Amino acid sequence: MLVPYKMSNRKIAMGLLSFMPKEKEIKKLQKTMDTYENDPDWKLYLWKEEDFVGVVGIQVEGEQAKLHHLCVNPSFRDEGIGTKMIEELRKLLPCELKPTKPTKEFLLYCLEEEENED
Repeated sequence: MLVPYKMSNRKIAMGLLSFMPKEKEIKKLQKTMDTYENDPDWKLYLWKEEDFVGVVGIQVEGEQAKLHHLCVNPSFRDEGIGTKMIEELRKLLPCELKPTKPTKEFLLYCLEEEENED
């Protein structure tokens, strides 16, 4: 299930975000976390199974939300968790979810999967 980010989960969130290719450098990662913590338009969610195993981050801009980050712990990949995170996130959002360059391929994959289920 998706759980809104709390400061008490900062280390967990940073660890999960560090699996994103552009978030490997610690200064970049800290800047990203500062944005999620201080900008009300940026929202971060953790995915919880028994433990936190995924993270998804968006930036809400008017009638759309941009998907900036989505990552699943490598030990839990290929279990459909990323797709579940997108499905739950879309239920939460009052607006359309749009990809950014790093998330475009995965978001399009999830939307195609959703269409094939209908």
